[in-house]
Amino acid sequence: MAYTFKGGSRVVEHKNTKDSPIEKLPAPKMVAIPLSQHIGAPCAPTVKAGDEVLRGQVIGEVKNGLGCPVHSSVSGVVRGIVSVNDAKATPVMTVVIENDGLDRLSPEVRPFEKKLSEATTEDIIELVRRAGISGMGGATFPTYAKISSAVDRVDRLIINCAECEPFITANHRLMLERPHEIINGTKILLKALGLRDAYIAVENNKMDAVAKLEEKIAQSKMIHVCIMKTKYPQGDERQLIYAITGKELPAGKLPADVGCVVFNAETCAAIYRAFATGMPLIERVVTVDGDCVQKPRNVLAPIGASYRDLIEFCGGLKKTPEKIINGGPMMGAAQWNIDGPVTKGTSAVLVLSKEMCADTEQDHSCIRCGRCVRNCPMHLMPNYLALFARHGKYDDADKYDILSCVECGTCSYNCPAHVPIVQYIRAAKGTIKAQKSAERAKAKENAANITVN
Repeated sequence: MAYTFKGGSRVVEHKNTKDSPIEKLPAPKMVAIPLSQHIGAPCAPTVKAGDEVLRGQVIGEVKNGLGCPVHSSVSGVVRGIVSVNDAKATPVMTVVIENDGLDRLSPEVRPFEKKLSEATTEDIIELVRRAGISGMGGATFPTYAKISSAVDRVDRLIINCAECEPFITANHRLMLERPHEIINGTKILLKALGLRDAYIAVENNKMDAVAKLEEKIAQSKMIHVCIMKTKYPQGDERQLIYAITGKELPAGKLPADVGCVVFNAETCAAIYRAFATGMPLIERVVTVDGDCVQKPRNVLAPIGASYRDLIEFCGGLKKTPEKIINGGPMMGAAQWNIDGPVTKGTSAVLVLSKEMCADTEQDHSCIRCGRCVRNCPMHLMPNYLALFARHGKYDDADKYDILSCVECGTCSYNCPAHVPIVQYIRAAKGTIKAQKSAERAKAKENAANITVN
């Protein structure tokens, strides 16, 4: 019997590229590498215009606080460090590099100097930090920090290979073509965490990948494949933890608080490559799909390549696009610029026509059918949350636990009236978080004044 969770729904999969092998995108003539590709503080540039850089060389470092270094994905010359607005209109400092086509490798790129059996937890954490690895499932939390926070707190390591979003097949192809990278990355994480068991979670629409993984781990008693029921959002760590362990993750808590830690499949592969070759995170597998794309493919793309580069590699466009999405159609972010860059968190680039996009032009009204409530994996009441958000009743929305919403989009997907529920909720969450932050700052200021007086 497949593992599953309460709520969620079966979505139209559109796994058009599940049989498309990973193809390497030739590095483009120019790459634009953002210095903020992770949760935490943005990097400060360590290079300047006119500098020569090598493939795998550090070009940005976080001096203080949480963050990941950023590396060059090509060798060439820095043509400028410019501010570019991302999809949320946030300015991000970006290093623009002209590729010299020579693929010269930085001397900093070298295999880990110890055997895994000799490596300490601190060695592995530092290796992962130097490699600039952040969560590649989309969350982009610095991986070294996740490992650090889980040491001595968890008894279960879960590798997320669910890949439940429509269209995306990057992890599926990675499991079929490079299972050893995922498995060896898992072994490195087990060593770092001091654990003896890991669980690789794969949905039952990928039984070929299950067979491949089970073949590779046949001699291992440490790694187990868990077959999950195909249902969205199975890949959310809260649902994954509940499905495998039966433990519910309370609002505001981290997986480590229930003894679990979850890593994405491609994150594991990146950890293995950093250990085996010394190569930092400078490329990733991206699914390029959508009804506007001539030849959908899975592409191994250098960080900093543009969406345009990927689309042209896939034969260009065959229809006029209505929307370009970084990530999946349920939780991905719509992009305003076809020349936006591939980042560490880009699992897919989807180019959709107007026929494929939801109708959001009209102000649709809730018909009280209750589908959003029935399917919500967090057991919330999205109908009320959207209503409160729409009318600016943020205190009421907060009381109905709006901050527990994971913005999976299941509510909007199942809404027959096409109410953009998750958009209302996302906007309200931003406002509430800003209000709470301002209140904390005010309280801190008042406390400081009382102390001084």
